[in-house]
Amino acid sequence: MTGQVLLERRGMEAHVRFSNPAAHNALDSGMWNRLRDIALEIAADPGIRVVTFRGDGGKAFVSGTDITKFADYETGEQGVEYERWIDECMGAVDAIPCTTIAVVEGWAIGGGINISSACDFRIATPDARFGSPIGRTIGNCLSAASIARIGGAVGVQLAKRMVLLGEILTAEQLLASNFLIKIVERGDLDAEVAALCTRATQNAPLTTRATKEAIRRMTYDALPNVEDLIAQVYGSADFRRGVADFLARTKQVPEWSGR
Repeated sequence: MTGQVLLERRGMEAHVRFSNPAAHNALDSGMWNRLRDIALEIAADPGIRVVTFRGDGGKAFVSGTDITKFADYETGEQGVEYERWIDECMGAVDAIPCTTIAVVEGWAIGGGINISSACDFRIATPDARFGSPIGRTIGNCLSAASIARIGGAVGVQLAKRMVLLGEILTAEQLLASNFLIKIVERGDLDAEVAALCTRATQNAPLTTRATKEAIRRMTYDALPNVEDLIAQVYGSADFRRGVADFLARTKQVPEWSGR
């Protein structure tokens, strides 16, 4: 994949776009690294008061991550390193000190639910869909930070439905849980996003910064070390089977062995 993550600055606003429409904006390694670097750049600029994240093409926010590299994984430690790297990229998004808004059209799956959960607010079109069906696809697992991020945003029971049952949830379901601030028809989306950005820029920036940092510390500073669990999953025969089946596009749930 050859996608891009693009940054546009408009006064006190920054607008980030995920552009890999041929793959429904799935993130390759370069896109993850670029997202991290953009987040660090925004955090270093006190003139930015609000950031939006949006996918190009109208069909997806972010539909997942390029998993072709997993075909070469042979040890659990490779999975541990991968999750550390994802935590580094996502941690940079968590640490953005101004208001962040995810604008979701279509699919927000895997990395998409993680990134949207890192944002302070989410606004979506009626066709938006959210999930993390890793237990029905490649059979990997999430880091403690990712679990805390997604579970904190959508609520523990809905997060369990996404991961333990592999459910894809609708915008209506997530509006009811307060994960979404609003559902908006496509024709009205730009105006609604602009109004939300204007309101955010009018907030006292130090109030926003202090509140966000306090919440970030409360969420992440006392997380347990679960790298032994990550190594067990990524080092398993089930994971290798799941990756092989997924890349072969079998479109069937693998027959898991539990080993």
